Amino acid sequence: MKLSHIAFAAVTLCLGSATFAAETIKIGAMLPLTGGSAPLGLAVRDGQRLAVAQINARGGVMGRNLELVEVNDESKPENAAANMKALLSKGVVACSCGVNTGVVLAYQPVMQAAKLPNVVPASAGTKLTKAFANAPEGNFTFRVQASDTLQAQMMVDYAIKKGYKKIALLHDTTPYGTGGHDDMVKQLLTHDVKAVAVGSFKLGDTDMSAQLAKAREAGAQVLLLYGIGTEQGHVAATGAKLGMPLPIIGSWTNATESFLNVAGAHAEGAISPQTFVEGAHSAAGREFEAAYRAAYKRPRMNNPTAVAGGHDSILLLAAAIRQANSTDGTKIKAALERLSLPVPGAIATYNKPFSEDDHEGINLSSALMAIWKKGAVVRAPL
Repeated sequence: MKLSHIAFAAVTLCLGSATFAAETIKIGAMLPLTGGSAPLGLAVRDGQRLAVAQINARGGVMGRNLELVEVNDESKPENAAANMKALLSKGVVACSCGVNTGVVLAYQPVMQAAKLPNVVPASAGTKLTKAFANAPEGNFTFRVQASDTLQAQMMVDYAIKKGYKKIALLHDTTPYGTGGHDDMVKQLLTHDVKAVAVGSFKLGDTDMSAQLAKAREAGAQVLLLYGIGTEQGHVAATGAKLGMPLPIIGSWTNATESFLNVAGAHAEGAISPQTFVEGAHSAAGREFEAAYRAAYKRPRMNNPTAVAGGHDSILLLAAAIRQANSTDGTKIKAALERLSLPVPGAIATYNKPFSEDDHEGINLSSALMAIWKKGAVVRAPL
């Protein structure tokens, strides 16, 4: 396990050279920085670091600068509990952690026992904000990513609206993929529709011929796809190779570099639910895009939804700490549930985004359907 304890001012991103105060407010950031999910973890970190730099440039919180304490979870659930304990030993008061659902589920008991608030920036598993909903000490997990329940609703509704009658489902066998499958089945039932074919694949699979052949034999008109971006890319590439490029409506991870790098030209036209695409409509969103380009010197944002989730999770934590006027976990949690002032973020302006009973910060009004078009993710036609 490699723990990276990084003060943002030491990172060379041309974001200024502010010096941290003697005692910073430490925010944990456990993310996959290597391995298959690394593009998502690195994108979340880009957003987190950007938000920390912006907040510190404006005077920090309670007169103190924020500091990210970063740990690479390598997408390995077996290391998650130890990683969370390492973060706690470093004095973090809250977290912006979570890309892989299985990893979050593995460290949640440690985080919950420590009463450590976590605003999940990217992981979408439906269970995450519900696992400790009835805990006597309260639920310490919040989220600024569209949950699998919401994504499945958007995917199914889009397919039905487009007139598809024969729908196939395909998912990976991770907790993320199987949870997404369950949510899609439930959403299809609300339309009195049953999938004509259902298939699955493991992480690392590259040949999806058998699964796609099953869908073709069933007469599928569209494929609803739930999995990590790399394998989703192989689905698109295999379909093209077989001469059966079924329209794909995938989960948010099919709008990532991992998908594009494998699918290549066959990514064109793939649809997915997102919380952010470039070309923002709000002033705060445009400011976020400009700050990103200035900081990272990139012509295009890598994995926009992940970057925006990382960014906004930090803004919400900062707002809660400021409102609570405390770094006590229970007080931060209570402030998150009762934020009194709007928080302008990349994804949305958050007006009381959470409550005691609802820790989901994203709803239909702050999500959209996106499409791959000429190598970029843009808003999909309705």
